[in-house]
Amino acid sequence: MGTNREKMIKGEPYLSMDPELELDRQRAWREMNRFNALEPGDYEGMHAILKSFVAEIGENTVLLPRLQIEYGYNTRIGSNSFMNYDGIILDCGPVTIGDNVMMGPRVQLLTALHPIEDHDARIAGWETTAPIVIGDKVWFGGGVIVCPGVTIGNNTVVGAGSVVTRDLPDHVLAVGNPARVVRKI
Repeated sequence: MGTNREKMIKGEPYLSMDPELELDRQRAWREMNRFNALEPGDYEGMHAILKSFVAEIGENTVLLPRLQIEYGYNTRIGSNSFMNYDGIILDCGPVTIGDNVMMGPRVQLLTALHPIEDHDARIAGWETTAPIVIGDKVWFGGGVIVCPGVTIGNNTVVGAGSVVTRDLPDHVLAVGNPARVVRKI
């Protein structure tokens, strides 16, 4: 059967209001409070907190405050990547961010899925997850939202304010809501 945490990570139906998951979220909240309270420019301190908190973070990666990561243990970030102010990573499912990724302010990476037709299950706290994978050398403009289960290819650019609901291939420019490929780059 597995615990709700194990089911969550695998993308199986799980109860989000599980006491173990609540403790995990509270731990993450405390770590994010520590991170967000650091002095401006304390990049070493930021990296140290993230290194002990997320599953993996590469060298020379900077995520600016106010940062919110839901669990931490499902997030992997490559080297030389950057997330501007007010980033949100809801990592109940796995989130993988490649190397040399640039993200504008208020980018949201969201892996949670809630029942659409079964209202009682949704109210009871049942969820599933779908992973997000972001390739290398990707660039997101400000306010981009990446939905559950999306893979974004290498060297792809997503315009500001776009909502990415489907996979995007390598070497394209995508914009809009929902994001659509407008040209190869």
